[in-house]
Amino acid sequence: MDFRAIAMGVAFAIMWASAFTSARIIVADAPPLTALAIRFLISGAIAVGIAAWMGQTMRLTRQQWTATVVFGLCQNALYLGLNFVAMQTIEASLAAIVASTMPLLVAIGGWLAFGERVRPLGAIGLVTGIVGVALIMGSRIDAGVDGFGLALCIAGVLSLTIATMVVRGASSGGNVLMIVGLQMLVGSGSLAAIATLTETWTVNWTWALVAAFAYTTLIPGLAATWVWFLLVNRIGAVRAATFHFLTPPFGVGVAALLLGERLGVLDLLGVAVIAMGILAVQLSKQRPKLTRN
Repeated sequence: MDFRAIAMGVAFAIMWASAFTSARIIVADAPPLTALAIRFLISGAIAVGIAAWMGQTMRLTRQQWTATVVFGLCQNALYLGLNFVAMQTIEASLAAIVASTMPLLVAIGGWLAFGERVRPLGAIGLVTGIVGVALIMGSRIDAGVDGFGLALCIAGVLSLTIATMVVRGASSGGNVLMIVGLQMLVGSGSLAAIATLTETWTVNWTWALVAAFAYTTLIPGLAATWVWFLLVNRIGAVRAATFHFLTPPFGVGVAALLLGERLGVLDLLGVAVIAMGILAVQLSKQRPKLTRN
């Protein structure tokens, strides 16, 4: 892995993890589902426009349409929608930590549902990650975390895990950026329908809200996605996924820096343990290179 790939992976992790902090700022002054629906409408329209300019089309295979609809609903509508609602009552750092367990849950789900082999290093990583989650959850529950908000975050990461397992490989075959844009538009339409029934348009217009909305639309929404696909093309999906181990520390770090969220000793220890667990799981999936005599 060269220096450029490492720089791209770190940049992706920072942008991806920072989305929880910007979301926390947004939901403090705007209805969460409405704000998210508008964000996806803008991001999706830009992505589709760029994809069309690159020569990509909406002529997708059946598997690609399946991936588009499933991920549009499960990732953009359910996963992020539930997280946005949850962050009205819980801290961004906790939401980032719960979301970062997705690689661990996918590994566990693959083992339970499909009988996928887990190598010894991967098994150690799973146990390590679970211990880290237990450390953080124990300390947060004792400190009085909002149970409903935490349940929404857990439901969100479970929905994303299930979607990832169901449509694995279904987005292959080209038109990647077009698929991403259409997924955002699917999420936007779904969220808009729910928001119309459940929310009122009450916004406290502040510079912090405008800046956070612009940031989450352009940086985690578009730039991070673009960097991710460049990284995958450069080093492959399995090796690129290794950088997910940086999400917990970056997520809590950005929240502490910008929002002043306090972190206890058990929080810091748990974050480190989860990161090591994710790294071990991802490294266990990499096949050693064969040497030629």
